[in-house]
Amino acid sequence: MLCAIGWQGRGYTPDFSRNMDAVVNDRLRADPATPVTFTWQADAICAPCPSRRGDSCVSAQRIWGLDSRHADALGLEGGETITWAEAQGRATSRLRPDDLDYLCHDCRWLELGMCKSALAALQSR
Repeated sequence: MLCAIGWQGRGYTPDFSRNMDAVVNDRLRADPATPVTFTWQADAICAPCPSRRGDSCVSAQRIWGLDSRHADALGLEGGETITWAEAQGRATSRLRPDDLDYLCHDCRWLELGMCKSALAALQSR
């Protein structure tokens, strides 16, 4: 969910970016009442990722660490479904942008600052 909050159109491949735009911009941001289910396996966002292997990923251990830290910080359980608006509300009420330094410490996108700036912008609304 934090990755979707920080999404700014730059992905691993053109197919991944198109899919992420469709999920984040065309569904979640277009309708904040959209239900989102937190899962411990590859999902709709991962569909065209070049690292996906079935319901998993070649970087599964690293991704599991990211997902675990995100779930703990947001108070989410695997299989839990909340709306996109609720997900954003949890992020804005529980996190500060600098928390992403820990939560996302092994994500290659962290150093670009997109997620921190997106969370800060969401909080300033």
